[in-house]
Amino acid sequence: MDPVRSAMVRRCLLTSRPFRIFVVGIGFFSLCFLMTSLGGQFSARRLGDSPFTVHTEVLGGLESRGVLRKISDMLEVILKRIDALSRLGNASDSHRLEELSSALDRFQPVGLVERIQAIAQNVSDMATKVEQILQRATGRARESSTSQCDVPKDPHYPDCPSKVDWMRARWTSDPCYSFYGVDGSDCSFLVYLSEVEWFCPPLAWRNHSSTPSVRTTPSSQAATLRSDLGPLLDQVGTGKESLSFMRRRIRRLAVQWSAAARRLDNRLCSRWREQKRILVHVGFLTEESGDVFSPKVLKGGPLGEMVQWSDILAALYVLGHDLKISVSVKELQRFLGVPPGRGNCPLTGRLPFDLIYTDYHGLQQMKQQMGISLKKHKCHIRVIDSFGTEPAYNHEEYATQHNYRTNWGYWNLNCRQFMTMFPHTPDNSFMGFVAEVMNETDKRITRLNKVDSMAVVYGKEPSMWKGKEKFLAILHRYMEIHGTVYYEAQRPPEVPAFVKNHGLLPQQELQQLLRKAKLFIGFGFPYEGPAPLEAIANGCIFLQPKFQPSHSSLNHEFFRGKPTSRQVSSQHPYAQQYIGRPHVLTVDFNDSRQFEDAVHEVMRTQVDPFLPYEYTCEGMLERLNAYIEHQDFCQVDAPFPSMNASKSWPGNPPSPFILPPNSSALVWAPNITAPACWPPLSAMQLLLAQEGVSCVGSCQVEGLICEPAFFPFINNPEAFTGLRVHCEALEAEVNHIFPAVSVEPGECFLQKEPLLYSCAGVQAKHRRLCPCRDFLRGQVAMCKDCV
Repeated sequence: MDPVRSAMVRRCLLTSRPFRIFVVGIGFFSLCFLMTSLGGQFSARRLGDSPFTVHTEVLGGLESRGVLRKISDMLEVILKRIDALSRLGNASDSHRLEELSSALDRFQPVGLVERIQAIAQNVSDMATKVEQILQRATGRARESSTSQCDVPKDPHYPDCPSKVDWMRARWTSDPCYSFYGVDGSDCSFLVYLSEVEWFCPPLAWRNHSSTPSVRTTPSSQAATLRSDLGPLLDQVGTGKESLSFMRRRIRRLAVQWSAAARRLDNRLCSRWREQKRILVHVGFLTEESGDVFSPKVLKGGPLGEMVQWSDILAALYVLGHDLKISVSVKELQRFLGVPPGRGNCPLTGRLPFDLIYTDYHGLQQMKQQMGISLKKHKCHIRVIDSFGTEPAYNHEEYATQHNYRTNWGYWNLNCRQFMTMFPHTPDNSFMGFVAEVMNETDKRITRLNKVDSMAVVYGKEPSMWKGKEKFLAILHRYMEIHGTVYYEAQRPPEVPAFVKNHGLLPQQELQQLLRKAKLFIGFGFPYEGPAPLEAIANGCIFLQPKFQPSHSSLNHEFFRGKPTSRQVSSQHPYAQQYIGRPHVLTVDFNDSRQFEDAVHEVMRTQVDPFLPYEYTCEGMLERLNAYIEHQDFCQVDAPFPSMNASKSWPGNPPSPFILPPNSSALVWAPNITAPACWPPLSAMQLLLAQEGVSCVGSCQVEGLICEPAFFPFINNPEAFTGLRVHCEALEAEVNHIFPAVSVEPGECFLQKEPLLYSCAGVQAKHRRLCPCRDFLRGQVAMCKDCV
């Protein structure tokens, strides 16, 4: 036998691995030669995958279909036999096949191979003819469908042609397109762009009667306040030191959370609340963002963010919501149901969560994973943002054009979706955190054990002590100074020898130290951390430096690049403004006399442990519950005022505002039904700011808070008229200080872009219209009518 033919026969025998070759017979040899001659393209096919079976549907004539059906039946019977025999094969059978192959090499019946080859050639010729028939049929099918897949030129979908061109060139750039059925044909492009995305019109020949596969929204369930935090600890998990820190904190505060839940439930009278499906994605703890915090937990690194995230998790869980926690991009993908790929394809169907709490790192990761879907679902997002984001930095186009662009802004969210650690930016929502509250017994013991001449320094890193020798020497004359500076082998040289350094202390030991100390002193950094509130809650007086001039992005590297123009007047403005004396003293540390006087005041002043209600577990639960129940950024507000509403207003000219006697602030007329709003419009007081003063400052002078939710209701001519502003002209423009009136020549401006309503905006030669509200003492986020 010819060596090539012998190898071909051996290949047929060995690849099929049958027990009884004679069962297959000539058909098997023919099929093997056919597969060999066609490059093995049919060798991997199984029953049901035959190309003949697939394409018989597109043949035009009955005769062609009959021929193909016979061929298909014949080949499938052969394949069935091969498949069945191949499953019976084992190692011993393979050995038998080797013997049979050797026997065939020795036994060469005259003409057998030639006859087999002739049969194979006939089958090959037949396959060629079938392939030609298939090509003609496919051509006819393509011609018949060409009109169906012409790129439409619809004025309602102007981007369709350019999107199809993009898909033609780039559809292989992301596996997600194949996931949604794109195969390189124009038909698949149009199906994708009309059914997965929205750039092309629906195709008439597609079946639109079936409901798209979406994640169904479960029926509303009641959110019941929880007191057992054990299941939450299991959800938080382990594996990172940051997660272990968060678990320890949640466990330590579990009793206070439980007690707060019971008190809040009584105040809410156990009323029905809807359980929300909530995803918490802590972006800064993911490996993809670098997770710079976990390695520093045990080395004196910043813990403020982890303190806040721990308390957010606990509060959401205690409020009874369905919570999912993600600290990796892989978990984020799984929870969101992101299609495989690089994030160019949108999510289809409903978002599986009502709310998503994340940070700036997580927001960027969501953009990468969700692509264009982020725009569709962004109203569900809440961004935990320690230092705040102002509207001028948040609006991408405006920020770019007016030099407000930073690395952190430009997301085009409603600024109330940003949630801060302290209530320093009224344009944002105040999330906060909690500090431990002492019971009455502990308070009494703390008062007895206080050491009037003992001070603890706020600064865990050696670098914070540089350049502080002058006022530390003054403090050392009167008080014993203690530090908690991290070190590994030897004492940090930045810490003076007269300081008793305890090293980095666990939370409970630090708490015991604070309960003995009289003074907790800050060096000016870190800004706005949780430690001063914890010290005040343990009975310390907080002494901090005043900044002259105030620190901001204009003069201080730390704030440069942050999406805020806030002027920070001290290390902890909240403690200065909302707590103040006797618990907080803010002085100029560069003035030795003023600093020494402050130390004397601390030593002679007796204070009890104090903590504002908003930083207790109950205060945080109340505030967060109000946000979840009332803040809805997915609801599109109707324009105000509507024609029908304005016709019913009293007065001449008609107005929904009145000016109470002996007041310079407009209020909502009590006899006019107020539009739906939270906080309610009954809390509004509308002021005209002085020239060059922001609404934050104008409201603060009156003992009020600027409320950005009210801007849509005062952005109208009636507000100017009510404040007795004479407008030479009235225009609507895109500017973050509007609505406002120019001092000269008296031109009035309305706001054209709702995302730019801003409490913080300020500009010389303009007087702003400022919507203010009252607030509860100890709960700045809530007005008197909010509860």
